[in-house]
Amino acid sequence: MKIIGLNGSPREESNVRFLLSKALDKAKGMEAETELIEVRKIMDKQEDPFCIHCSSPCDKRCYEGTELDTVYDKLMDADGIILASPVYFGSVSAQLKALWDKSRAVRTEYGLVGTVGAAISVGASAYGGQETTMTTLHNMMLVHGMTIVANGIKGIKAGHYGAAGKDQVFQNEHAIEDAEIVGKRVVETIK
Repeated sequence: MKIIGLNGSPREESNVRFLLSKALDKAKGMEAETELIEVRKIMDKQEDPFCIHCSSPCDKRCYEGTELDTVYDKLMDADGIILASPVYFGSVSAQLKALWDKSRAVRTEYGLVGTVGAAISVGASAYGGQETTMTTLHNMMLVHGMTIVANGIKGIKAGHYGAAGKDQVFQNEHAIEDAEIVGKRVVETIK
């Protein structure tokens, strides 16, 4: 089984990447093949990183043959996808939103229907928009027909929207535990 993590943070060594890595490490420990993709690096290479709806249905003209095209192929081949984003004004990062906006051809091909998805978010403060960001991540996945799981696990906790933390999650045991639960839930749901 293959699980892809999309790091939507514009910073490489970020809180978001840390929690996403914890989720992917847990999945890897359960015998899943994992890959972490840095969204900012992919979108920085795009001549025009924003979808302008130049064709309908999307004919991929703005990214065909680029690394973004390869990312979409990987996402369509994945059994699970974990979207991770910092909070920007109560929502997802521009980089992650731009990548997802350009995925119209993937949607036309029903490429993610039934794929298991989960969300991770980190804000600068407690109650800093993490839940609204995860709701946005869920909505993005639902529009593709994905199956959403969160950080609830039978016998331990009901959970909420996914794994959330506030700035400096590196020592936050609760955020780390929730990220690991997200990784576990994705694997269990795929199985």
